[in-house]
Order: sequence, then structure tokens, then C-alpha cells
Amino acid sequence: MDSNKKYWKGLEELHQTPAFVEKKGSEFTENIPIENVLNEAGLSTKTPRRDFLKALGFGVGAVTLAACQRTPIHKSVPYIIKPEEVTPGVANYYASSYKGQSLVIKTREGRPIFVEANTKALFAGNGVSPSTQASVLDLYDMSKLKGPRSGDEGISWEEVDKQVIAALNSASNSGKQIRIVSSTINSPSALAAINEFTVKYPTAKLVVVDAVSYTGMIKANELSFGKAVIPQYRFDNADVIVSVGADFLSTWLDGIENTKQYMANRSHTSLKNGKMSRHIQFESGLSLTGTNADVRVTVKPSEEGPLLIALYNELTGSALPNALSENQKAATAIKLVAKELNQVRGKAILVAGSNDANIQSLVNAINVHLGSYGSTIDLDNASNQYKGDDQAFAEFLREANSGLIDVAFFAESNPIYEYYDSKSVEDALSKIKFKVSFADRENETASFANIIAPNSNYLESWGDSEAYAGYYTLVQPTINPVFDSRQFEQSFLIWAGNTTSYHDYVKAYWEQNILPQGKNWYDALQEGFEFKGSRGGSAQSFTSSVSDLANQIGTQSKAIAKDIELQLYLSGGVGDGKQGNNAYLLELPDPVSKVTWDNYAAIEPKYAESLGIGENDLVEVKAENGYSIILPVLIQPGQAAGTISVALGFGRTKAGKAGNDVGKNAYPFVRLVNGSLQFNNSVTISKAAGTYVLAQTQTHQTIEGRNIIRETTFANYKTNPAHGSGNTGEKHKTYDLWNKYEQPGHSWVMAIDLNACTGCGACIVACSVENNVPVVGRDEVRRRREMHWIRIDRYYSFENDNNEAVTREGEVNRLSDLSQVTVVHQPMLCQHCDHAPCETVCPVLATVHSSEGLNHMAYNRCFGTRYCANNCPYKVRRFNWFNYWNDSRFDNYLNNEFTQLVLNPDVTSRSRGVMEKCSMCIQRIQAGKLKAKAEKRPIKDGDIQVACAAACPSNAIIFGDRNDPDSAVSQALKNERVYYVLEELNVQPGVGYMTKVRNTFEA
Repeated sequence: MDSNKKYWKGLEELHQTPAFVEKKGSEFTENIPIENVLNEAGLSTKTPRRDFLKALGFGVGAVTLAACQRTPIHKSVPYIIKPEEVTPGVANYYASSYKGQSLVIKTREGRPIFVEANTKALFAGNGVSPSTQASVLDLYDMSKLKGPRSGDEGISWEEVDKQVIAALNSASNSGKQIRIVSSTINSPSALAAINEFTVKYPTAKLVVVDAVSYTGMIKANELSFGKAVIPQYRFDNADVIVSVGADFLSTWLDGIENTKQYMANRSHTSLKNGKMSRHIQFESGLSLTGTNADVRVTVKPSEEGPLLIALYNELTGSALPNALSENQKAATAIKLVAKELNQVRGKAILVAGSNDANIQSLVNAINVHLGSYGSTIDLDNASNQYKGDDQAFAEFLREANSGLIDVAFFAESNPIYEYYDSKSVEDALSKIKFKVSFADRENETASFANIIAPNSNYLESWGDSEAYAGYYTLVQPTINPVFDSRQFEQSFLIWAGNTTSYHDYVKAYWEQNILPQGKNWYDALQEGFEFKGSRGGSAQSFTSSVSDLANQIGTQSKAIAKDIELQLYLSGGVGDGKQGNNAYLLELPDPVSKVTWDNYAAIEPKYAESLGIGENDLVEVKAENGYSIILPVLIQPGQAAGTISVALGFGRTKAGKAGNDVGKNAYPFVRLVNGSLQFNNSVTISKAAGTYVLAQTQTHQTIEGRNIIRETTFANYKTNPAHGSGNTGEKHKTYDLWNKYEQPGHSWVMAIDLNACTGCGACIVACSVENNVPVVGRDEVRRRREMHWIRIDRYYSFENDNNEAVTREGEVNRLSDLSQVTVVHQPMLCQHCDHAPCETVCPVLATVHSSEGLNHMAYNRCFGTRYCANNCPYKVRRFNWFNYWNDSRFDNYLNNEFTQLVLNPDVTSRSRGVMEKCSMCIQRIQAGKLKAKAEKRPIKDGDIQVACAAACPSNAIIFGDRNDPDSAVSQALKNERVYYVLEELNVQPGVGYMTKVRNTFEA
């Protein structure tokens, strides 16, 4: 044997040699000649052919092709005693709930990996919000604390209990106050546990404060009707819906429940019955709800109150002062709206997004006049989702600054970030001797705490909720605690001297207070919910002085009526910032602007031009209190002139690796007026130096300029259901170059109702979670490399000179009236064409057609020519430029070994150089087939549901077997409104779209 030669048993040993360890590296490093690496590894360039090829097999991959990291080896450890309920490879499902919505949690081998709505629960239906869908990722967040902390040191729970009880006893003995500061808690068992705690320590008190407040509505209902509650709204009972600044399909109150109700009178089934509600939206910034309105009118924040005064006057014939007069378009619309509302009394609803009690009181007066209470508004069965009291928190700060509070607890509350005056919160906390935070990480407020006692994630907790009066949902753990955390409810029980486990506590509470006779705890766990309330409510009478309201509204409106007015809002993804470290939500495109990973200042195009400001320019936004931030500009059609809109929930500094320093914090622009937080303000803007390119996806993979969106009016639809669909008249002549595929068994297809799609993006997150779609980060999105398998294209529509509807995806600067633009949302995914152009150009047959009508991808064949992407007319195929799942440069806390526990084991995680796209959730199709086979029966319609359809709260996506004539998708595709995008190319897509219908005012 030649002693100068080195031999390896396998590539693992070669990989560990110093030369290869040194030379493997970034994909951005320049190529290194292979002979240099071989020489340094102890291999000569004259090495015998067999040894050279052995090295080359690794060397080309690790050096020449620059594969920067090897896949870690995971050693499987078999069960010694297998849990009875776990069968490897078979999913388990658990009923639970999140924010009051009843859910079903899918687990694999003890790992929660997917969240779906519990379709058997009350208010049944598909659909969850993007934040709920993404919440499964929060469980595996490596930014969370691994156990309790005191200062910089980890401590035991025994030590936590010892220190807390000592501080509580000291406060009680000295007569000092104890406060629990929390966001809204609607869990009856948690409130019972807190009550036990306050009985033990009588100076303790619960202070509820929400990041986004509804105090104004609660105060208004107390003043108007003697009920300090938020009502339930019944949009499904309304024929006419008017919203003034309320984004009720997204972030205003319960957006998911509102969406389900809203679509009851607007989907293809409702249209088929000749019924469609009319929705009129008045707002400053273009919201998700505004994009779905039949009629949308822009108003400035200062005009919302005067607009409602004018509407009251028009409805009732009154002459209240301070009515809107200068905005002529809004004034004209008010006359038409009042006429509509008076015609449908008892079937109308008016909502407003303002947190001003005076404005909400006037809204109450209008709804009483319309006979809405007892029909479309229910005050008797209240919503418990927001109970924050802005005045109570202001009083907490006053008490703390006065030295009256010795101990304070913070549960699901981060006021140093969320409160408009963080300096006053910091000063108040500095005067409290002992502070405990239940945050799961060292966030902005927890950093000031003496003890951080991390709360458990809802997926590892016991609990319940009562989101609506009488509607109870259960929370049960789907995994043991991942880290050394403890539910805050359990902590309060322990500190109150109650040694009961929280599981037993919740069980006993339900058995004693909630479960009806004859129903046991295990039945409730399986169902996940219990309903003991009623729906409907009673009529109300309004006795307050509307004249006084009008005077106070006029005063407040004049206070913010300046040259430039700021409107603050919540995005449908990041929301109020509590999930600010969730990479799925950070990379979810905003439903209107399609911006990811940032907030921005949205300005109307002509107004921006008058200010000399362009897209991506930096501007300084400054309020009268001196607070200012520098933001990039987004030119936003549909924005009211003289206004800018900025999203809350960004600008976190202690969220975690993914969320730190993403965007800027806009909470300090909030004002406290008459005891409630106001989310509008007057500001100044000035151009700052430089530009900042937003990571905006809208014009990526664009297919604009073709006959993609088709729309009509409800009046035309009633005359001809096929109007606007292109299904009337002579069709474009086509020629076949392909043989016809026979599909004798199943033919999996999809129908998408453009009237039902709100553009919320829940389908995007669901697809990413289900199919292991990676997050790539802001810079890669800027390079048009986002990996989403489904996107929602947003098209603006306007009238051209011939009064014909025209749609446009980008290039909005040519529009004639950019503030009155309307919008269409279109989900776009692989169309699974029967004549798929991608299949004919693949040189290695990586993309092929199945006998069931699906376009498959064989990843191990693909070597990334990207011919298929070039040949796809829909631009829905994605190329893996890098190994996003296993590369530290793209670590948005999704590519370490721990957070990869969220991955679906039924779906391959793709590597660099591979093309990927929608598979129609082939793994779910196969699972449905196997289940039907095991039960010795044929597949039934509804057995198989793709992830995007399961997540859609409006049932806009319908999936199924076209060969089953009774299936929902077969029936939907027979609808006269159905058309196929780019059908003139004769690629024969498998996804049919239903024409957008607007119930506009008739001339």
C-alpha cells in the first residue's frame, strides 16, 4: 500500500478532512480549481482514476458547484413502548381553539404541523386567518426562552414561586397594590383562576388593555343602552352594508366570522338564487374590506365623523351641525346610501372603525333608526374578544408613578412596545418594586421585569375561551411543553395556594359550570366546543342627545383636520405585532400593496407627485408630539388625497431573529383623547435623503395585459348570468397539437369564485405550512425569488373613456381618478393544464401528466433548466436558487434542526437547483384514497380537501373530482360565470374562475 496516499471509507470521512472543511463555503465565493483542493487534501492531480473519481464525486458538489452545507444526519430512535394513539406515518387530529375559534390540529408522531377550522363547530365553515394558520410555527420559535429567568440567570420554577410569593406577601402586609396587566382574557377558567388569586391577595386587580382598542365602542354602548359590551354583528342578515373606516373583513373585530357571514349573500350559490347584498365603504386608505366593496368612496380621517352626521341628517330629515360639506363625491354618495338604507330597514347594518365614543354613539343612533338591533346587531349575546379599558391602564400608570403599586404581572401584554407613550410606561415600571412577565421571550416589556415566567404556547396548554356569550371552546395540548414553560393560569393557582393541576381545574370548571346534563368531559374534548347561548338579540331604543354628539364630533374632527392626516391600521398578517417574529407572516404579501417584510407610508399618486415624492423615496413622518420615523413611500391608488396610511405592528426591537428591526414602530402616533386611544393624527411629512426598495411581489411573474380578469355588474348578471364571462358569442378557434389525455378514474380540478375571494392570504400561508414552502427573506423577495406556490394577484380596475371596465395590475400612474380605483383579487396557482406547455419542453421528463389530470413534478429528475418556467403562461413555477431550508444566510428561524419540526413529513423539502410548484396537495389526495380503501368504500366528495381550500374563510376555492357529476366542483364549473384564464391558448387549464360581480349603484 502506498503510504503517501490517503483513503476514505466513505464521503463522510472525506468531508471531514481539513482541506474540504476549509474550502467548503458560501455560494458567493469564487470557484476554486479542483486540482488545488485535491492537492491540499493529499490527492495528486496524477491520482489513479478510481481515487480521482471518488474525490470528484464529492469535490464537484462541494467546491465547483459550491454546495455550502451538508444535510445533517438524523438518527431515528425507535419507540421502546409505543404510545397507543401514535402510528408512525398516520396523522392524529385534536380539537382545540385559538383566539376563540374552534380548530382541529393535525399532528404527526407527536408534532403539531397544521391548523384547520373545526367544521363541526358552531358558526361552522372552512377558514382561518393567516395569523391562526401561521401560529403553529410560533410553537417551534427558537427565540423563546428555554425556562424562567431572573435577570440574566436561568432559575427554577421553585425559585420563581418562592420569590413571587415573598413579594406578594410583602405587598399585602404593607397595604400596597398588586396589578395584573393583560390583554383581553375571555377564558372563563382563566378568569376563575385569577379570581382565586385576587381573593388570596385582596389588593390585586386585573387591568385589561389591548394594543388596538375598542374602548370607544364599549363606552358608546354603555352610554346609549346601558350595556358596556361589544355586540355580535350579523352581516349574513344584511341586504345593505355600510362601513366607515372599519376593515371588518380583515382586522376589525372577528374578521373570519365576518367574512363567512358576508359571503352568505355574495358567493356563487347566493347569486344563483338571485340575491346579492350591497356594500358601500367610506375610508381613507385602501383596506382589504374596501377592495371588496361594491362602492368605495375616499374620505379623510377628519371627515368620518362629519360624514356620519350628514348620513343621520339625510336618513332622518334632521339638521345636525358639523355635517360633511366639502367632499362632494362623499356628499353625493351619502344621498344614495341613505335612500338605500331607508328602503331596507331591518336588513341594514352600519359599522365604523373609529375608537371615539361620540362617533360610535352616533352610529348607534343610526342603527336604531334603521331597526338593525335584533336583526343585524345583537347586543344581548355580546362579543368577548376585546375588553380593553384605556382609562383603566392610564389609571394604572398614575398609581405606579405615585408609588402605590409594589407588584405587577404582565400577561400577553407588551405596553412598552404597544402603548403610544412608552416613556411613561418605562417611568411607571421603574417605580414598581417587583415585576413579573409571562412573555415567552425577553420582549420589550419583559426586559424590565424582575422575573420572566414564560407562558406555554396554546398548542401545549389546557384552557378554554368564550369568544361570544354562551359559546365555549376548549383548548387542549397537542404536544408536551417544548421548553421549560408553564401556563400563567397554573402560576396564579400556585400563588393562590391551590395545588390543582390546570388540566384538572379546567375539567372541574366545565363539569360544574358549562357541560349540560348527560354530556361528559371526554365528549366535550372530542367536539371541542359547547354552546349555551342564543342568537338574535332584541331591539334597542336610543335616548342620548344626538345634537350634543354632533357638537363634540365637530370639535374632535377640527382638531385633526390638517394638510396631511395620518391613518393607522393593522395589516392582515403581522397584525398588532404579537406574532412579530413569525416568518410566514412577515413574508406574506400585504393583501393590497403586496409588500413584504416592511411597513411604509402609503400616499395617493397625484398627491405624492404634488409633494415631489416618488415610489421608494424616504420620507420623515412627524407628529405634533415630536415623534418621527423615516419610512419608504408606497404610491397607493385608492388612498385619499391629503392622507397617508402606516401599518402598526412593525418596528419590534426584541421580537426575535426574524422580526427584529423589521419596519418602524407607528404606535407612538396614537393619541389618547377623552379616555380612549385614537388611531388617527395630524402629521407633517418631509423628504429624507436616500431611497429604500420595498420587497413588493405584485409585478413578479406578471401576466398582465391579457384577458385575465372578467367582471360585470349585478344588474347585468340578472339579465344574463354569463355577462362579462366571455362565454357568449363565438369562441376563439383552437388547434390541438397534443393527444387527448384519458382520465377514466378521477380528474382533480378546482373552481375559484372571484366574488368570494377577499384576498386575505390565508391560502398562501396554508400552502406554505402544508407543503414546506421556504421563507426566503426580504432581499430574495426583492430579487423576485419568493417561493409561494399560490399567489393572489391584485388588479386595479377603472373606467376608460368609453365607460368600459379596464383592469391593470401595475403601472398605475396612468389612471384618471386614482383615489376611486376598484380592485379584483385573483388567486393564481399551477393550472394543471391537460395540454401543459411545461411538459413538452422538459428535457428530462421531470414534469409529467398523470392519469388523474395533475401535472406532477419528479424532483430527483429536475436539474433546473427552467425551460418549464419560461414556457408557463401563468408564471406559477418557482426555482430554488439556494438551499433555503438549510443555509444560514436565509435563517429566518426556519432552517435550524429544531424549527424544522414544523415540516410536513409527507412532502419532500426541495433543494437548490430544483423547480417546484403547486401539486394540488397530492399527499392529501393519496391519504384520502388510502382511507377510503381501508374503509372499503369509494371516495366521497369532500373526503379530500387541499390546504388552500381548507384555509379559505369565504369558500372561494372549491376542489374535487370533475368525473363525479354530483361533486361540488362539478356543479360549480357548470356555472355560467365560469371562464378559464388564457383559455385561448388551448392549454386546457384545470382551474376555472367565476366572473367578478359588483352590486353597484344604478344611474
